[in-house]
Amino acid sequence: MFRKLQFVSAALYSLGHGGNDAQKTMGIIAALLYAHGATEKAGEIPFWVVLACQTAMGLGTLFGGWRIVHTMGSKITRLTPMQGFCAETGGAITLFLATHVGVPVSTTHTITGAIVGVGASRRVSAVRWGVAKDIVTAWIVTLPAAALTAALFYYLGFWMK
Repeated sequence: MFRKLQFVSAALYSLGHGGNDAQKTMGIIAALLYAHGATEKAGEIPFWVVLACQTAMGLGTLFGGWRIVHTMGSKITRLTPMQGFCAETGGAITLFLATHVGVPVSTTHTITGAIVGVGASRRVSAVRWGVAKDIVTAWIVTLPAAALTAALFYYLGFWMK
């Protein structure tokens, strides 16, 4: 039964993922379009931007998402269909609530927390804490690395004027 219900929970999680992550991407593009005078109203999102964001997320999931799915579904802990359903449903509810109140959240953080929680509820030793630590370390390193990269490009752009 849970194997079949996972199709529903996965679809709900995907919908929540698109609703939250695509909104962030579309917002950034809309702000850039407005800043450059390409749109007349702040927050106006042209339909082609919506389609481009949907296409990019779909292609990203198709070509690169399977590695993440594999890590989430089998490297952190072994999930049974019932546990997978619970993790996806919990993640989906979290994403729907966050999107509803307008809070941007990381969908990867959301599903990782749900999977670790489901695995640890079985028994703490069921979670491969080394893998979880590596994921958290990558999250911590990503923000300063992105900031430094942005600062570098800004600095280079400033001097290229």
